[in-house]
Amino acid sequence: MQLLQAFIALLVLFRSSASGVVVPRQSEITEDSYFYGQSPPVYPTPEMPGSGPWAVAYAKAVALVSQMTLEEKANVTVGHSTSTGCSGVTGSVPRLGWPGLCLSDAGNGLRATDLVNGWPSGIHVGASWNRDLAYQRALHMGGEFKTKGVNVALGPVIGPLGRVAKAGRNWEGISNDPYLGGELVYQTVLGIQTAGVITSVKHYIGNEQETNRNPSSNVSAVSSNIDDKTIHETYLWPFASAVHAGAGCVMCSYNRVNNSYSCQNSKLLNGLLKTELGFEGWVTSDWDAQHTGLSSTLAGLDVAMPNSSFWGTNGENLTLSVTNGSVPESRVTDMVTRIVASWYQMGQDTNFPVEGIGMPANYYDPHVTINARDPSSKPVLIDGAMEGHVLVKNTNNALPLNSPKMISIFGYDAQAPPANDIESASQVFGAWTVGGESILDYAGFFSPLPPPQIAINGTIISGGNGANSPAYISAPFDALNEQAYNDGTAIFWDFTSQDPTVDTSTDACLVFINAFATEGYDRVGLHDDYSDNLIENVAASCSNTIVVIHNAGPRLVDQWIENPNITAVIFAHLPGQDSGRALVQLLYGYESFSGKLPYTVAKNESDYINAGNPSEPEGIYELFPQSDFTEGVYIDYKGFDQNDITPRYEFGFGLTYTTFAYSDLDISLSPSVSTSCLPPSPENIIQGGIASLWDVVATVTAVVQNTGEVDASEIAQLYIGIPGGPVRQLRGFEKVLIEAGTSVTVSFDLLRRDLSEWDTGAQSWVLQQGQYGVWVGASSRILPLSGTLVIS
Repeated sequence: MQLLQAFIALLVLFRSSASGVVVPRQSEITEDSYFYGQSPPVYPTPEMPGSGPWAVAYAKAVALVSQMTLEEKANVTVGHSTSTGCSGVTGSVPRLGWPGLCLSDAGNGLRATDLVNGWPSGIHVGASWNRDLAYQRALHMGGEFKTKGVNVALGPVIGPLGRVAKAGRNWEGISNDPYLGGELVYQTVLGIQTAGVITSVKHYIGNEQETNRNPSSNVSAVSSNIDDKTIHETYLWPFASAVHAGAGCVMCSYNRVNNSYSCQNSKLLNGLLKTELGFEGWVTSDWDAQHTGLSSTLAGLDVAMPNSSFWGTNGENLTLSVTNGSVPESRVTDMVTRIVASWYQMGQDTNFPVEGIGMPANYYDPHVTINARDPSSKPVLIDGAMEGHVLVKNTNNALPLNSPKMISIFGYDAQAPPANDIESASQVFGAWTVGGESILDYAGFFSPLPPPQIAINGTIISGGNGANSPAYISAPFDALNEQAYNDGTAIFWDFTSQDPTVDTSTDACLVFINAFATEGYDRVGLHDDYSDNLIENVAASCSNTIVVIHNAGPRLVDQWIENPNITAVIFAHLPGQDSGRALVQLLYGYESFSGKLPYTVAKNESDYINAGNPSEPEGIYELFPQSDFTEGVYIDYKGFDQNDITPRYEFGFGLTYTTFAYSDLDISLSPSVSTSCLPPSPENIIQGGIASLWDVVATVTAVVQNTGEVDASEIAQLYIGIPGGPVRQLRGFEKVLIEAGTSVTVSFDLLRRDLSEWDTGAQSWVLQQGQYGVWVGASSRILPLSGTLVIS
């Protein structure tokens, strides 16, 4: 089998390099062997449907594009660098007054400029489990992009999904669970695009590790080998949610999928995205992710960024491919129509700021700056920062703090970093110097050294590379100092010692550590000895030790979690610029913790089964690295359930300052539910897939009572056991504020999509006959209510 796989990999690489077209045996198309290089061809590229909510924008785009020459259309598809500070711009058509599009990073705020906010990162949004907050964050953040003249926000991120626990970019994504990620990316797309900015949802698809994500020398990029069922039920799921929300752009990823580069993989682009999901928008390459000209054109790529040696500087090679008959002109016309239609769809043809006018600051006028920060965003920033904190341990009523006489603060993560690179706070590679000496950017380590496991020189509010320059940083120590002033509390601190002296009169010891991650590198481990030793040394002398972890992904705690002197533990994630201010609100009980884990915290790295470590080139695959997703859909909590592994803290877990009780489960099935299989076809496809998949087929309700003495929000969670699938899958959640002593009824609508499985033979979603397990509770393993949904 290994020799066969190696042969297929070689054959696919040769064919991809030569023509980009891979023709498997017919059986490989119809059977579930879309795996190990079996990426079936899907041609031609479907033209933009231009239906439903896109009909008006489509008609306008057709009218404008019809006036363009072939050369003008080809020019639009090729990206260019720009002095305005945009990450890239498309070509323009000055003759017709079409300005082109400015594209800029990133998922937690606008990069490469000043006077913008540093928002909570994707993983922090996931930990909030709050749909409305996700929308409000996106709406305000999108407004900042628009104010600075940016047409396209390069985000949100839902790939990586989080299959690899050590993946360097998990912090940019929302959750390891496709349902939770899909629900919150839906709101994020709505919010940004309501502000009038196009979202470029990324990275499509299977981009689950940084190791070998790009080709280098004679080594190909890693191939994510994913079977048909898994790609539909797991990795494509949140992208379908984003498309259903109306996403105007999708960014294809660096990696290969089944040995075909993502940006020239016709199955992914033509087949899944533009046919099955009815995608109305356009596909851009990740920066320098285009590897062929003709193949990528025919496979469904619409824009090459940041330039194209294949299509030509101004698209002249693309023009030639039309004139010599290699590419039909209708394909180029569709590419441009999709791009221009998104411009109309977001209302960018009316009163949109000049391209990149605020990128960078002072570009057009050295005496004028453009402040994109709306004062109305303040409550969204602080609420977003608070709600992504997850309290996982709180013994002896260690929290909330109540005007302590003295607190002691330890750890490198407590204070603000010593420098903030305003040009790009995340640009950690390539020296940034003052006076010839390398300085620290806010990520917290010296450039250009490879990133360590921790950012030793200050608190982190986001991961590295892909983040923006915050307007300010409220560090934990700063906010605690202010609270101490108000309470008359004395503070002892030591940010540098690994074995600090502990004042015996202190009421509480707060230890601040972090787990850093960045684009370009996968994490070395899921814990580090330096931080663990610091915690153990403080706890040895302090009976009330509270640990705060700013983490860019799962972080193991079993080295010290059972120490009785460690009374409270907080996964603080990446809160954005209001980090310290938000934390103090929670520590002192002005607000209750309300976040829950959007991933599983294991007891050991090995508990993550196949998906703990990034795949490395080995043996016969040295030149063609392979990452076999043999665990299928069983990642994160689904894998822990399947293999009967007890986690330290399960997916969906989080404490508050009160307690909740669940009762009165009710399950009702819509009367007209049919289990008939409806394959995808142009007549029944809307944005996001088959129209009937979005029909409500069942409703589940339950009563949640606040049995404590503190008003707090609970995240009630619904899990479904689909016959033949994982033990349980998240299929609903509601975050509700419940006053002490009162009850609320939570309701979950189940869509046909939520109860269906992907049938590889029928090539469609199927609602099965039989019994579906139903559970409602506080986490994936705290499920006091259970019942059965019967579909006949």
